[in-house]
Amino acid sequence: MRVGLTGGVASGKSTVSRMLAELGAVVIDSDALAREVVEPGSPGLAAVVEAFGPEILTEDGALDRPAMGALVFADDDKRRVLEGILHPLIGERSAALAAAAGPDALVVHDIPLLAEAGLADTFDAVIVVDAPVEVQVERMLRDRGWSREDAESRIAAQASREDRLAVATYVVENTGSLDELRARVGEVYYSLTTG
Repeated sequence: MRVGLTGGVASGKSTVSRMLAELGAVVIDSDALAREVVEPGSPGLAAVVEAFGPEILTEDGALDRPAMGALVFADDDKRRVLEGILHPLIGERSAALAAAAGPDALVVHDIPLLAEAGLADTFDAVIVVDAPVEVQVERMLRDRGWSREDAESRIAAQASREDRLAVATYVVENTGSLDELRARVGEVYYSLTTG
């Protein structure tokens, strides 16, 4: 079974992803793949440098992720250019990992921009990790040290909460305790593996 997992920035999606993996799901993390496809020396990094110039590199030749993020989250056109480079590369790598998981595996594709990319229909089910916008902002200020402006800009660059919820097969609300979150994730996992 192929499951999509998504949620807005600071919703707790990564925590839910880890919990699903602990329960036995094969998790394919699109953020990790996004880093992998732009490693130094990769064709992906070469394409990004060609599109945005060498100033998006660190001194050691790696992608300067904070600088790239600041650039593309402030400009929709630049973000679309970057996505046009990365998404096909990530898709190819993701397909290879899913194929290697085997036919009986519960494969969870952790995709932050699943709703934005219109990918919901490509999965058997979609799990949306949900938290109110103000909770997301508070977490970014507290946990990541971001400014309110940066946090709100990042949220505005993603699908709305309503758009994400509209594609959900399962909603995992993440406003309570870690134990409550773990219990809800367990319910969803059980439903996916027994239903």
